Amino acid sequence: MAAPAPFPTRSLSDTEFREGVITVSHSVRAEYSWDAGVAVGRYLDGLKEGRILGRECRVCGRVLVPPRMFCEQCFRPTDRWVDVAPTGTVNTYSVCYVTWDMRPLTVPELPAVIELQSGGIMHKLGGVEPADIHIGMPVEAVWKPLEERVGSILDIAYWKPL
Repeated sequence: MAAPAPFPTRSLSDTEFREGVITVSHSVRAEYSWDAGVAVGRYLDGLKEGRILGRECRVCGRVLVPPRMFCEQCFRPTDRWVDVAPTGTVNTYSVCYVTWDMRPLTVPELPAVIELQSGGIMHKLGGVEPADIHIGMPVEAVWKPLEERVGSILDIAYWKPL
């Protein structure tokens, strides 16, 4: 069976376009709220206070950071909130001489995965020369001043060597 012929079309002339097409100029005022959820919401509140919070799963013994209300290993709800020490170790890192949008940097950024009690978070290293960084290096969180914190992972300014 052959495909039907396409619907006949033609381009509008400049006159037809200017006289026959109605356009509307309108700015959309779209407002929305984003809910971080129970676990991440409390985690962000903790960061604003200068605390790293995790959720403990008593079955597998893990402390989940960032916290989750459900343990994906045990397939059950997590049990309680715990304070996690603001120290960890460098799991992996990079020395970046360009930003994420490819702008060159004179002073490199030092993104790293910081291994905490269980799991890790990605953040930046500071107070260290790139040549001195190594996997397994112990680090501690350096917090922004209290009045500058907003409830964000960036309330930790960077992680420095212990």
